Amino acid sequence: MAHIPVLAAEDSPRAIDTHAHQPTAEFLKDAGGEMMQDAAKKFGTDIHTWDYDAMLEEYHETGIGRAVMLGWDAETNTGNPPVPNDYVAEVRDDYPDFLVGFGSVDPLKPDCVEEAERCVEDLGLSGFKFQQIAQGFAPNDPEHEQLFSTIEDLGVPVVFHGGNSTLGAGSPGGRGLKVKYGDPMLIDDVAADHPDLQILIAHPAFPWEKQQLAICQQKGNVYMDLSGWLPKYIDDQVLHYAGTVLKDKVMFGTDYPMIRPEKWLQQFAEYTDYPEEVQRKILWENAEAFLGL
Repeated sequence: MAHIPVLAAEDSPRAIDTHAHQPTAEFLKDAGGEMMQDAAKKFGTDIHTWDYDAMLEEYHETGIGRAVMLGWDAETNTGNPPVPNDYVAEVRDDYPDFLVGFGSVDPLKPDCVEEAERCVEDLGLSGFKFQQIAQGFAPNDPEHEQLFSTIEDLGVPVVFHGGNSTLGAGSPGGRGLKVKYGDPMLIDDVAADHPDLQILIAHPAFPWEKQQLAICQQKGNVYMDLSGWLPKYIDDQVLHYAGTVLKDKVMFGTDYPMIRPEKWLQQFAEYTDYPEEVQRKILWENAEAFLGL
């Protein structure tokens, strides 16, 4: 593995992956369905699954101490079963020092507000993940106002998908998934209307990276992560801003298991030249503050 000074200097794994999915069939096969198979085919690979012990070992070997495990519910728009929030909580409880559990609610389901409340108040989940392209919704639509007001009142952060998605890639019509819902400008409205809602935009939001940077710069409650892209493919302006004007607002993420942590960290060392202060912020300090760890 390439030398990353701040990781090599730590006595125990400390980096935080802010964007990880289940490496099991619950996500990769059941919830992912054909659209996940399309994504794998696009990258010339097959879908394999493994257990959480193997995930924990892989992370700790690469200097990562914690990971945010994301729920998934896009049932209304895709017809695929969700990764149940109870399951996310159970796995979190099996690995309490490693996994931070984020729930998922389908904004198109009539009980989404009640489920959001249950996730925090009964299951103790730490936040929520939305994948607007898979879920088929615009977060700034007034019909979702109550949901985001409720989450704001619950005092937990949210992760929104940013940019294009490889789900359904290459299939006729992209399996009906609409890229427009990945435009971060739709998130800007939510951030403006809910100033106490802490928002993390997942992924460099191709092809809207500049809009994403502008929103993160202008909205004090909006952050971004570098997941979903290997560093060699991340736009140069994103990497420049991550090391300068947005150094307090950018976080490390992989999109595990689609991107593996060792390869991401190798390229982070190879394609960036950040001082140790900035490395620490991106790899864990910003996430610790955002997640309240």
